[in-house]
Formats: sequence, C-alpha cells, structure tokens
Amino acid sequence: LGLAIGNALAVLTWTLLCAPIAVQTRLTLYWYLRSIGGPWLTVVYNLLNAILFCILAGCMITVSASAVRIPFGVAPQVHWYPTDLRFVLVVAVVGAVVVGLAMAGFKKLAAFSSVCSPWMFLMFVAGAIVALPQLAQQAGLAGVSGPSDFFTVAERVVWTGRTPDGSAPMGFWRIAAFAWICNLAMHGGLSDMALFRYARHSWYGLITAVGMFFGHYVAWICAGMMGAGAALLLQQPLARLDSGAVAYTTIGWAGIFAVVVAGWTTSNPTLYRAGLALQAITPNWSRARVTLIAGIATTVIACFPFVFTRLLDFVGLYGLLLAPAGAVVLAEHWIFPRLGLTQYWAYHQGKALNWPALVAWLGSIAVGLSLERAGMLHLFYLFVPVYVLTIATYI
Repeated sequence: LGLAIGNALAVLTWTLLCAPIAVQTRLTLYWYLRSIGGPWLTVVYNLLNAILFCILAGCMITVSASAVRIPFGVAPQVHWYPTDLRFVLVVAVVGAVVVGLAMAGFKKLAAFSSVCSPWMFLMFVAGAIVALPQLAQQAGLAGVSGPSDFFTVAERVVWTGRTPDGSAPMGFWRIAAFAWICNLAMHGGLSDMALFRYARHSWYGLITAVGMFFGHYVAWICAGMMGAGAALLLQQPLARLDSGAVAYTTIGWAGIFAVVVAGWTTSNPTLYRAGLALQAITPNWSRARVTLIAGIATTVIACFPFVFTRLLDFVGLYGLLLAPAGAVVLAEHWIFPRLGLTQYWAYHQGKALNWPALVAWLGSIAVGLSLERAGMLHLFYLFVPVYVLTIATYI
C-alpha cells in the first residue's frame, strides 16, 4: 500500500507538473532554465546534473555487471571497491554497450526499451513465482492457495520488519515517500522535460503509470520475494548477495539477462540525459561527443560498487539537490504570470546569473539538510518543504 501511494504521487507529479511545461515549451529543462536563470546558473545546474546522472548510470551499469560476472566465476562485489580485475573488465564491456546505445539517440533508446522492458517485467514475476514454494516452506505452510497464505508468507519470511544488515527498517510512510522521490529529479525536478517535449498532449504523463506500477511496484515486490528466496536457497545473508546472484539463483540464465536489461534500461536514458546536460554547457560539441565523455566517466564510476551499496540514500540526496531547479521553473512558468510578475526577467535584463534563483535553491537545500541532520525530518520527507520553500523564497 505504501508503494502504491508513492507511485501514484509520482505519476501525478509527472502528469500535472512536468509534462504540461514540456508540451507548452517544447524545450529541455536545460535550455528553459537558461532563459530563467541565466547562463551561469545553467552551468552550475548542468554540471551538478551531469555528475549525479553519471553516478546513477554508473550504479545501474554495476547492476548489469553483477549478472554478467557470473559466467566468468567472479565473486559478488559487495564492497565499495572492486575485488577482482575480471569484474572491472566486465564493467568496461557493459559500459561500452550502454554508451553506444546512449550515443545512438532518443529513438534508439525508445526502441530498445520497447523491446526489453515487457520481457524484463515477466522475468521478475517468474522469479517471484519460482521462489514462492521455498518461501512457503520456510513459513511453515504446505503451499500458497490464496491471498491469506501469500500474506502469511510475506509477513513471516519476506517483509519481516528486520533488515538483512541489521539497520533500522523502513516504515509505511517512509516506503511511500521513497517511492515518490526515487524519480524526483525527473518529475518534480522537471528533468523529464527532455522526453515529454516530444509528447502531443500533457496527459501523456499518465503513461508513466505503466513504468511505475509494473516496474516500481510489481517488480519491486517480486524482487523482494526473489531476494528472500535466494538467501534461503544459498543459506547466505541477503546482504552478501548482489543482484546477479539473486536472479541467477531463482531463474538461472534468464535471471542474468533480466538483470542486465534492468540495468541497461535505467542507465541508457540516464546517460542520455547526462549528455544533454553537458551539451547545454558545450553547445559547440555534438551530443554524441559529450555523451561519450560522460560515458567514460560513468564506466569508471561503475567499477566501484559503493554507490549501489548506498543506493537509497544516494537517490534521496540526488533528487533533493536537483528538485529546487524545477521549483524555480515552476514558479516562473505558472506563478509569475498570476502575480503580475515578468517572466524571464533575468534574460530581458541581460543578467548572466539569476541571484534570487540561486539563493532560493541553495538556501532551501541548506534548510532541508539541516532538518535532516538535526533528526527532525528523514531525507525522504524533505521534498515537499524544500520545494515549497524554494518557490516562496524565489518569489
């Protein structure tokens, strides 16, 4: 239920905030922000954006490599650094494929996802079904014959409230908040303007429900069942297993391919966005050239699995740092006309830097992180107060 609430909020954010602005302007966020914040604010944003996108794409290349490593007998990489040279070589090969697809452009990415995503989803469902008898046996049941048996297995074996590494468990509202903010830079931060600028109508934002509820809902639930099942079959703590080990233990070679595709379908568009961000800084360079440079940096990052081991915190911080830029755009695009303020005033005055936007952005992040450090709000809960504070401060 927490996942359902969070994913629904994410879909609504895409539909009501991101897609309408993209359809009305037909611009990427990078170029629209330039007319609002001036070239120097755009440079600051795009550099931060590109760095964070490269780290995220690198994390997903690591996920793909965790599956490709299995046929070569490479041990799971659960430390922040690589422990096997062969894993580095695997990452280099996977990274080369990802970079090549990202350089091919938007249409190639769309075609790749259209082919791979439906099959990948079915593999997650198959993995959960395969793991279910082992989970039922561990729960003391002969089998699963109905919803009540399923929830008994879930409570006793899968989502027990105890984490594999002994850390504090995530409660209901934290799960809902994470499901909302795990794509925060894309919807609330308006980065997906780069994709929705091609949409005919803003209501196309509702189509994100396909990805969110099949991918970030059903597939996440299935992944939890696969993880618990793999830990039982291997008699090892889940914290010592990576994605490839979990998938291969439950559904064999199909699991390896599913994890590879899961990493690719996230890292490819993420790297594409990183290329767009860098291209806005270096307009004389081709998009393929800047994507190649970003891809090389991303592949180096992917050799160090530290990001994957801290993925939840990174995703929360990543969205928090970029979301205020979307808040500034939202204020200027929709609120300024209603208040009688001039849109794109920094551009009309020839300003190289929109200082009120920068102060609102950095100030709101400072307040948000102070609340988190003081223990008043968890990182996943900071989105709404930071977003609202940015809009109010900027106005």
